[in-house]
Amino acid sequence: MSAAPKKLLLAAPRGYCAGVDRAVQTVERALELYGPPVYVRKEIVHNKHVVETLRGKGAIFVDELDDTIPEGAMTVFSAHGVSPMVHAEAERRQLRTIDATCPLVTKVHREAVKFAQDGYTIVLIGHDGHEEVEGTMGEAPDHIVLVETEADVDALELEDPSKVAYISQTTLSVDETKTIIARLRGRFPQITGPRTDDICYATTNRQVAVKQMAPQCDLVLVIGSQNSSNSNRLVQVAEELGTPAHLIDNGSQIKEAWLEGVSTVGISSGASAPEELVQGVVNYFRARGTEDVSEFEVMKEDVRFMLPKQIRTAMAAAEA
Repeated sequence: MSAAPKKLLLAAPRGYCAGVDRAVQTVERALELYGPPVYVRKEIVHNKHVVETLRGKGAIFVDELDDTIPEGAMTVFSAHGVSPMVHAEAERRQLRTIDATCPLVTKVHREAVKFAQDGYTIVLIGHDGHEEVEGTMGEAPDHIVLVETEADVDALELEDPSKVAYISQTTLSVDETKTIIARLRGRFPQITGPRTDDICYATTNRQVAVKQMAPQCDLVLVIGSQNSSNSNRLVQVAEELGTPAHLIDNGSQIKEAWLEGVSTVGISSGASAPEELVQGVVNYFRARGTEDVSEFEVMKEDVRFMLPKQIRTAMAAAEA
């Protein structure tokens, strides 16, 4: 076993955001109130540990609302949001549904609908194939084009360049999105956008914390799953500052080679990674002999979202 790093810095804020907390609690409360099984379309949040824990409690995760879900079954939509077609399919199959879409994603959906109604071509900045992007595009499929890079912006050919709006996925790199928006403004000077930034507060705050912490570290470890967009962006932020960084699900994935010559390790976690995973990695290093563990706090977060109305109503009835 190689020598332990002298110091751990724990980025703050890190981990669960309000939308993830709300979505996970929604499934947990649904299981308590209605009993298992509760079906969940897609992963409720992009974290393997969370999904496996909920599966152990009786949640059944499905890719689509197909015949694997019995008619009338209790079904939860994930934090990433769904298109109107999915809502319509659930209604057709007479499923009882609870929508755990993050309110900040719902905001982007509403922007898409409004811009489409006003006759705009909408440029959506996001990652092709991501569930949030699929749900947002489904709100106005005939009006939305997707761009991932500045090169995509350069290649755009739009019918009316004077009637263009942009929106974005909530979990992107703040800096990268700014450059894409700047390129869009350069190509389409009359472009309009949302009144407030679409990138979620938690994505922004976690990137700011890593940006400030990474220069003080020899290595940054981000705890999160491979399919988590915001976790991957945290790795990218550290690497762009010249600090080696890796995305891991837990301490078992740490490679000895990463630790050679490393004195200070910075740790952060994506918005869908529970704090127990962070503490697991801290314990991994403590077991090796690291004693200096400190919080690297950049700002405090106090955002909370109410649970979906169906859950609140059912909880009130159960307590009455």
